[in-house]
Amino acid sequence: MSVDAKYQEEALKLQRVVGEIQQQKNAIGTPYTGKDITEQVLDDLRQERKKRLEIAEREPYFGRLDFQEEGHPEAQPLYIGKSGVGEEETQKPLVIDWRAPISSLFYSFTGGDPSVTYDSPDGIVGGRISLKRNLLIREGELQRLVDSYEAGQEGETLATDEFLLHKLGESKDNKLKDIVSTIQQEQDAIIRTEKNKAVFIQGVAGSGKTTVALHRLAYLLYRYQDRVRADRMMILAPSRMFLDYISGVLPELGVGNIRQTTFEEWAIELLGGTVAVESPVLSLEKWFERKTTKEERETAPGRVKGSAEYANLLRESLLRFEKEFIPDDSFSPYPGLALPASQIREWFGEEPAEEPIMKRRERLLNRLKRWMEIQLGRARWSDKTIKAAATAKWKAYSNKVPLLAAADYYRKYFPQDAAYRPAASKRKPVVIPAEDLPILAFIHLQLYGSSEAAYDHIVIDEAQDYSPLQLEVLAGRQRTPSLTVLGDLQQGIHDYAGIHSWSELSKLFPSEGTAYYELDRSYRSTTEIIEFANRILAGMEGEVKPAVPVFRSGDPVETIAVGSSREELAAETASTIQVWKQQPGVSTIAVLCRTAAKSKQLHADLKKRGVEASLLSAEQQAYNGGITVLPAYLSKGLEFDAVLIADADEKSYEADDAKLLYVACTRALHRLKLLHQGDPSSLIV
Repeated sequence: MSVDAKYQEEALKLQRVVGEIQQQKNAIGTPYTGKDITEQVLDDLRQERKKRLEIAEREPYFGRLDFQEEGHPEAQPLYIGKSGVGEEETQKPLVIDWRAPISSLFYSFTGGDPSVTYDSPDGIVGGRISLKRNLLIREGELQRLVDSYEAGQEGETLATDEFLLHKLGESKDNKLKDIVSTIQQEQDAIIRTEKNKAVFIQGVAGSGKTTVALHRLAYLLYRYQDRVRADRMMILAPSRMFLDYISGVLPELGVGNIRQTTFEEWAIELLGGTVAVESPVLSLEKWFERKTTKEERETAPGRVKGSAEYANLLRESLLRFEKEFIPDDSFSPYPGLALPASQIREWFGEEPAEEPIMKRRERLLNRLKRWMEIQLGRARWSDKTIKAAATAKWKAYSNKVPLLAAADYYRKYFPQDAAYRPAASKRKPVVIPAEDLPILAFIHLQLYGSSEAAYDHIVIDEAQDYSPLQLEVLAGRQRTPSLTVLGDLQQGIHDYAGIHSWSELSKLFPSEGTAYYELDRSYRSTTEIIEFANRILAGMEGEVKPAVPVFRSGDPVETIAVGSSREELAAETASTIQVWKQQPGVSTIAVLCRTAAKSKQLHADLKKRGVEASLLSAEQQAYNGGITVLPAYLSKGLEFDAVLIADADEKSYEADDAKLLYVACTRALHRLKLLHQGDPSSLIV
């Protein structure tokens, strides 16, 4: 079949499907405004379906797979989309949801032997593939068609990566996009991993690990819809700005109501707002605005207090606290009436051991009160004075059974480590250093538990910056471990608090309850940029493989010496920005500096030259695209069409700064330029 005939065939199919979608969408009508509860619930379901149909109307599907199941006379064309759509009358599927078992063939089949199998709810299903076609549809219009496999035409249609490269070559805006139409085989395997696992993903810069984790949430909600709920899932990201950047992916996949927050926000809420963390901006400046040695970072409070060894110290302390919890005094509410300490300890031991200590305390004291009231009743002591005296004795005994907030506990039992004072009043939070927040969260969960339901699944992004203690705290909020933990050890620029090896986190779980994946293909940057960035880390030891670029060639990486003055640096930067702005495919440009102070200075100098750019700081909640000036350490997780590193000199980037410079370079999709005043960094020579 000719290319024109293929386009005509697909255009007619698209017209029929869009017409059916529009008909179903219009039939739903306007939202119900009445007060009937049942009708409100039903209408909520209808309106959710309408939203899915609206998404499907713009892009009903992105792939076609002609599959002949064993025992069937001919192949059936299967159209794969973000949401399943069936004919209204017959319910015959027009579009198959990308998460359905049969859709896995679209992602796993890459040519070769056309005989395939997939795992269905009814068992293994086999068959043959005769066609795999990628389709690009925008606003209901067919724009591109690429056959990556056609039976009998293998030698003529080797276009496996053509569609992917086209998508990768598109310019970026200020939001991360879904990758449902270009999920690769190794990514699909992660997405479809069973629910009850702690899944660890080591992914190089640009490997799509964040997007894979978000698609995994959508898959779990589809695959385990009778066991998981969106409102019992949580995404933890490094900052509010990063959360804003990824905010569009899940809605586009038809998923809502998943909590998206940072560990700091989550832990402070867990602690009831009784604590506040010292300025995270000052914390960042402490480590990035001045040089620190490897030894300083290794012995930093975040590394020491966040370790598994420190978690064991906390656990042992809490066990001793529990054993010594009941005072040696008997409880005597009235002369001649006493309950010995041994009996009280026995009652306390009868409370469920998995319950938090303070909840068991409350139940014990209530039991003591009931015992007291029963004994007074049997003695016929009904005099109000006697009752009041007995109640006072009960309250006095209750005060002997310690009731401590997490911050008070830590200050009392770890006075050498808790370097903060009580709040000025009960209405004000205790201000603590950032490294103490996971400790207080850990203690609070042991003492009080949480009012929230257990989480069905947790995604932790940039997890190389997490400590083992943080992960223990989060895993403690699940009945069964179900986590997606992702990051890149090569981008571990917060090594004063994070990990050096994934084993530091994975060893917290039974080996049979974990899965480990490596994503070493980088889909973000051109071959030239990835090869340049890999050379920066060439001399480093570690367990991580270098990034493998998808073959997408672009402009060479430029390294240029600039005069020593601020004016010369600003002039070269402004000139580069003006050139890039005129080039096709460049809509987002980042100017990266080693520190926030340098960024602020260069931003001001560019403004004098008429360059309209945003200045990003740690306090900001959103990245708005366009031209942005920011410190390199804030760029982690973001991506830009073009990146200019303004101070790639030896003073700014010494050997210990290799990971930071690597992060800066790998933010670029299409173009990368490095300027240096004085000697260039030895990392780029």
